[in-house]
Amino acid sequence: MSTLQQRMAALSAQRLWGMRRGIEREGLRTLPGGRLALTPHPQALGSALTNPHITTDYSESQLELITGVHASVASCEDELTELHQFVQHTLAAQAPEGELLWPSSMPCMLPPDETIPLGRYGGSNIGRAKSIYRMGLGHRYGRRMQTISGIHYNWSLPGVDSDAYFGLIRNFRRQSFLLLYLFGASPALSECFVLGRAHGLQPMGDAGGHTLFLPHATSLRMGRLGYQSEAQAQLSVSYNGLSGYADSLREALTRPYPAYEAIGVQGLGGDYNQLATSLLQIENEFYGTIRPKRVVRSGERPLHALRERGVEYVEVRLMDLDPFVSVGITGQTMQLLDIFLLHCLLTDSPPDTPAEIDALKHNQHSVAERGREPGLELLRFGQGVALVQWGAQILDECTPIARALDAAFGGDDYARALQAAKALLHRPQDTPSARVLQALAQQHGNDFKAFGLAQARAAQQALRALPWSAAQQQRMEQLSAQSLQAQRDIERADALDFEAWRQDYVAVATQ
Repeated sequence: MSTLQQRMAALSAQRLWGMRRGIEREGLRTLPGGRLALTPHPQALGSALTNPHITTDYSESQLELITGVHASVASCEDELTELHQFVQHTLAAQAPEGELLWPSSMPCMLPPDETIPLGRYGGSNIGRAKSIYRMGLGHRYGRRMQTISGIHYNWSLPGVDSDAYFGLIRNFRRQSFLLLYLFGASPALSECFVLGRAHGLQPMGDAGGHTLFLPHATSLRMGRLGYQSEAQAQLSVSYNGLSGYADSLREALTRPYPAYEAIGVQGLGGDYNQLATSLLQIENEFYGTIRPKRVVRSGERPLHALRERGVEYVEVRLMDLDPFVSVGITGQTMQLLDIFLLHCLLTDSPPDTPAEIDALKHNQHSVAERGREPGLELLRFGQGVALVQWGAQILDECTPIARALDAAFGGDDYARALQAAKALLHRPQDTPSARVLQALAQQHGNDFKAFGLAQARAAQQALRALPWSAAQQQRMEQLSAQSLQAQRDIERADALDFEAWRQDYVAVATQ
């Protein structure tokens, strides 16, 4: 019996029953013609500041739907579907033509960068800070980059301490190329996204078309054109333990960065440009494919929560929206993620090194931009290895994990999810990224906008056709109303002027 099998055998069904997951799904509100909706966040959806399930991400036009914590994939998928149903009914009712939820990770047709609306969260100090943080992101990276959307998968298992979670994270970073290959779904984009930037993409179809792509790309969102930062590339963040990770983030939160000092916290007219001039304004600005997380208390900074109470769960951040699925992700994909994360947790995880961190970045970019290229090789501990060979090894090692999960929960869902992944590994033409390119070429005249609109309408129709009761509508409306009242309560409770509050907030990062 292998070490992995021994560790899996030692995991009781009771612990597996304690496994938890939740979903965050981002998506742009889009006009029927395929352009970004510039309307405010619909009041019927509640307060973006205080609604725990429906908020905005970077832009006022970028919805974020957040499930609760679930003991089963089925219940998580059910809640995600219900949230989407409420949003779709609301968007359809708010205007004569209605708005659509863009189905792809790469954005719809965007207006000029400076007119992409920032998220607005009311007049409280925390609400203003959230908007100013987004203003800072725009100054630092451009607003277009922030309109990229995705799926975040939050996952935990009882009895796992911080050291074990960091072992999981190191292995995830080593092996996440497999998720990009299997589930990447952003091989093409609208040319407006890269306007004025060097990009190396190819036009689809006629040279005069408005769609750009790479023929073997899996996830341009996770490549050089996606969430990347030259400034953050200077950070050498190690995942060898909580202390080192926290120290790295603390330095980034406190070290002034010359280019951001030049922007300044405030402009000449007194308007705020950003929250701080440090390399990171807040912890969430640090980009990563996976994060250690802890539920924060009211007014608490995430880094302080991690330092004080340790890692509570991990947040997987590299999953593209699946444009062929009305809610952006399938239950079977969630099951594969459960298997994959358990594999990362239970296999040996040696410390990372600067050389390995560089190799992992190389692997990520290679798979994002060339993942379906025949014979593609990646770097594994300094040696070249074929992507398909390495991926097959990982999936084979997952067999006892899937078997144990099915034994604990009943049925064969996990075994089927693993078998589907194994089949997909050897059939690149069936991956979501390949299917996107096939649909673009065969059904939409190589037009990314036309493809996105068709999938958005299909999702809208599918979700609105599902049963929707008056009780469900009333419950969601009540949640929205409660959130609006909660925002008003926060605004009334503010005692400090904003600048004093901001200075206190930023100073917490130094403690």
